[in-house]
Amino acid sequence: MMKWSIVLGVFLLCFLANNLSGARFIPEGVPYEQPPAVPYWPYSTSDFWNYVEYFRNIGAYNQINEMARTFFAHQHLGDTLGYEVAEQHGH
Repeated sequence: MMKWSIVLGVFLLCFLANNLSGARFIPEGVPYEQPPAVPYWPYSTSDFWNYVEYFRNIGAYNQINEMARTFFAHQHLGDTLGYEVAEQHGH
């Protein structure tokens, strides 16, 4: 009888720990099935550097980082930023 009460106690402890921890099952690959779309940068390169200077002057370094990710996603190194780069066609 003592053995069954220990088994039942361990089961209830595990059950409560699972429910209280908020753990949930995440299927493999779901969050990253498709890479994020490349952000759109409608401005020129000189506009980018003008914005960098402006944000640097006001100390808005987080905006520089976000803008740089968007801008450089369109360059050949975009695939290193977590974006899928379109295949380059030779001319």
